[in-house]
Amino acid sequence: MVREQYTTTTEGTHIERPEDQYVYKIGIYGWRKRCLYLFVLLLLVILLVNLALTIWILKVMWFSPESSLLLQSTQNVTMSARDPEGEVTGRLSVGPKMVDVQSPQLQINSKDGRMLFTVDEKQVVVGPDRLRVTGPEGALFEHSVETPLVTADLFDELRLESPTRSLSMDAPKGVHINARTGKVEALSQVDIILHSSDGEQLVLDADTVLLPKLIQGSGGPAGSWQRLYEICVCPDGKLYLSVAGVETTCHKNTQVCL
Repeated sequence: MVREQYTTTTEGTHIERPEDQYVYKIGIYGWRKRCLYLFVLLLLVILLVNLALTIWILKVMWFSPESSLLLQSTQNVTMSARDPEGEVTGRLSVGPKMVDVQSPQLQINSKDGRMLFTVDEKQVVVGPDRLRVTGPEGALFEHSVETPLVTADLFDELRLESPTRSLSMDAPKGVHINARTGKVEALSQVDIILHSSDGEQLVLDADTVLLPKLIQGSGGPAGSWQRLYEICVCPDGKLYLSVAGVETTCHKNTQVCL
């Protein structure tokens, strides 16, 4: 233990103080001081390296309040959303060959929040007033299509085509085909059948009805040089032409019905 000495003196008395037996030096000296300085210098170097790497990453990844966010990868970029239990509820993966989206519902909105496109397991909904298909092959539907209106662009033709199967248009209250400034043309490789299950008549409402390729019966009465014909009907509904005379000549060409 350090012994403390107390000395009482009076004025005018000179007493020599005893030398201190123990001297304490406060601080770090020797190799400890050099190690401390080296450690501080090492921390400073690490701090500068981290700062330089951070600036380099921000510059390479284009992180800036004035530019867009860019994510790049040589393989793919995947973003996932998870619920509080850690289960993945949605995932977006951008790869070199395709973009894969896994979610119960995909919805695309406009900048003002209006729905443009929605798809889920049951249906696909297109929000805009018009759906335009610009591909040269048009749109391919493997099953039925329900729409209130199908139109073509101005000065373009509208074609409904089934290259290898049939094309059916059904409506409970009627199917209307209207060409306001042109003609309606129906072409078939075999038969064209106009059938009405409940109606009793077929109306051809036009100033002129042309049947240019009806079968013509052979022979005719004298004076047939005027090239006038009458339309005859077979028992099975087949039509044919017979050269017109003063009286009907259909009975003279009944062999056409055989």
